[in-house]
Amino acid sequence: MSLIGREINDFSVKAFVDGDFKDITKQDLLGKWSVIVFYPADFTFVCPTELSDLADLYEEFQKIGTEIYSVSTDTHYVHKAWHDASDTIKKVKFPMLADPTGKLSRDFGVYIEDEGVALRGSFIINPEGKVVSYEINDNSIGRDASELLRKVQAAQFVAKHGDQVCPARWRPGADTLTPSIELVGKL
Repeated sequence: MSLIGREINDFSVKAFVDGDFKDITKQDLLGKWSVIVFYPADFTFVCPTELSDLADLYEEFQKIGTEIYSVSTDTHYVHKAWHDASDTIKKVKFPMLADPTGKLSRDFGVYIEDEGVALRGSFIINPEGKVVSYEINDNSIGRDASELLRKVQAAQFVAKHGDQVCPARWRPGADTLTPSIELVGKL
């Protein structure tokens, strides 16, 4: 069953952000665009490469009014320890959410029951709290933050210009399409 268009459930989790612990709830996501990025665990191999990639583009996400939330089944204490121990993770400025019970991971359909960790899931949430895009990868396959940024930009464009759609590889400023009978069979 697709999650597209589904409103996210209420939640409240601890997070490590800005050198402190903070509670993050569904209310923090409402009214702005959000990206929730699930990953298996701190102190691993592919995960720091992904979080570093996101950290490198964090300012670009911020410029388009989008907050990033990374989530693993580690505690907020482990997030802090990883931040303190790793030069790569020290670059992370976005909230690192703790999901030690797996509740949030289960709500998004990425929890691996037998392992107690999440799959690599990326979710774009609109300001109304609804999923507009998501992708779930096997844990051995890392993601590309620039493609995630492009998808957020496309989702924002479509939300603003509902009569237009974004073709493959669309970037801001590129041509879009206006669906009509005249286009059928001509692309």
